[in-house]
Amino acid sequence: MSVVRPDEVSAILRQQLTGFEKEVDIYDVGTILMVGDGVARVYGLSKAMAGELLEFPNGVFGMALNLEEDNVGAVLFGDETLVKEGDLVKRTGRVASMPVTDTMLGRVINPLGIPVDGGAPIHTDKYLPIERKALGVMQRQPVKEPLQTGIKAVDAMIPIGRGQRELIIGDRQTGKTTVAIDAIINQKNTHGEEAKARGIEPVYCIYVAIGQKASTVALVRAKLEEHGAMAYTTIIVASASDPAPLQFIAPYSGATLGEHFRDTGRHALVIYDDLSKQAAAYRELSLLLRRPPGREAYPGDVFYVHSRFLERASKLSADLGGGSLTALPVIETQAGDVSAYIPTNVISITDGQIYLEPNLFNSGVRPAINVGISVSRVGGNAQIKAMKKVSGTLRLDLAQYRELEAFSKFGSDLDKATQQQLRRGQRLVELLKQGANVPMPIEEQVVVVYAGTQGFLDEIPIDRVLEFERGLLEEARLRHKDLLNDIASKKELTDDIVVRLKQMLNDYVGSFKK
Repeated sequence: MSVVRPDEVSAILRQQLTGFEKEVDIYDVGTILMVGDGVARVYGLSKAMAGELLEFPNGVFGMALNLEEDNVGAVLFGDETLVKEGDLVKRTGRVASMPVTDTMLGRVINPLGIPVDGGAPIHTDKYLPIERKALGVMQRQPVKEPLQTGIKAVDAMIPIGRGQRELIIGDRQTGKTTVAIDAIINQKNTHGEEAKARGIEPVYCIYVAIGQKASTVALVRAKLEEHGAMAYTTIIVASASDPAPLQFIAPYSGATLGEHFRDTGRHALVIYDDLSKQAAAYRELSLLLRRPPGREAYPGDVFYVHSRFLERASKLSADLGGGSLTALPVIETQAGDVSAYIPTNVISITDGQIYLEPNLFNSGVRPAINVGISVSRVGGNAQIKAMKKVSGTLRLDLAQYRELEAFSKFGSDLDKATQQQLRRGQRLVELLKQGANVPMPIEEQVVVVYAGTQGFLDEIPIDRVLEFERGLLEEARLRHKDLLNDIASKKELTDDIVVRLKQMLNDYVGSFKK
């Protein structure tokens, strides 16, 4: 990431204020009482608004957060060493905003909308406030259009719809970011002529990196470029070396850019990676601003801090253009403790969660999704009919397998039905394994899941299940392309498709056994 000079930030923020010039009166100017640790206390500014952009000396800008009786507490977006006690501070009359434009696709920007990828400046006259009230129920419609991630386990059992909020939660190093990146890469299937012909509308992606190392973000960008996904993606970065105020506002900026697409009748996907670090940044700011600490030293409104941008994800009503904003927030747990303060807060704001488990990850089940406590509260509404039909028994089969697996370890003799359930479950677990950054089109997922749930794999040795899957998909692509196209276009399993699918599977199983 390239470093943006303070004078560049100042010039760009000053551009935003064009048209906001007004006669300065006594209430628009204040004096700095104290500055340090990224926050300042200002005397005066009795007309300041919450969240208003404030202009400090030497091109430093800040935002008013605390409006108290005798002073205003502000957080600084620039270098605090350029500001000292006694300096004058001016109101700008404008709530903190960011520029939004389609030319941000393919770029890496900071939460103020300033490019940090070393590329050309971004020019736009459209600015939206980073804080906007979430739309009400009457402006929304039910979530019913699938947002496919390309991950078999997710699309079959924990489906995500356009306009949904689905939490990705788990310990560090369990593959949370990989799930999110796969979802972005898979949106390539929504762009292009083929998708247009099938009536699939494109999804534009925003990846918000909060408190991560700049080198990690650079790797994510390289991965997206490698798969051709940067063409429809914007990365908003507030890295670990950036001030806490920037890390705090980063998710709001992501939601604002997402709303730019949503409100123009298009579809956007925003990933907040991760909100644990944003909560820590907000806790730091709150304690420095002397807000009273509550549970785990977080201020009492930390729940509201997260809900204010997560609630902005929605599927708009047809009258408003029918656009959507889907949110995939990421939360990092400590030692699998999902009952901690921040995880429980975000679980209660979202419409379901994908829980990634370290034990599964370490035992080679990747993605390491715990099917038992992962859930989507939108469910089958966010699936095409074909996937809904073939995956109906999948979750139940896996849940029963997990239960019987624990029971079978006691070594008692098992009846035939139990042995069959164990055999089926073992093969389904193998079948749902998937490499990183290789999302699978939905029609291929339907074929694979159908083979698993209908028992075509029951006689295949466990160590050859993935080999079977690879061969089956190769066979389907080479000799049964018309079948895959029919599943993709019709989106349901007609009697004709089922007959052809069974015929293909029977033929392939026979040849595979030989």
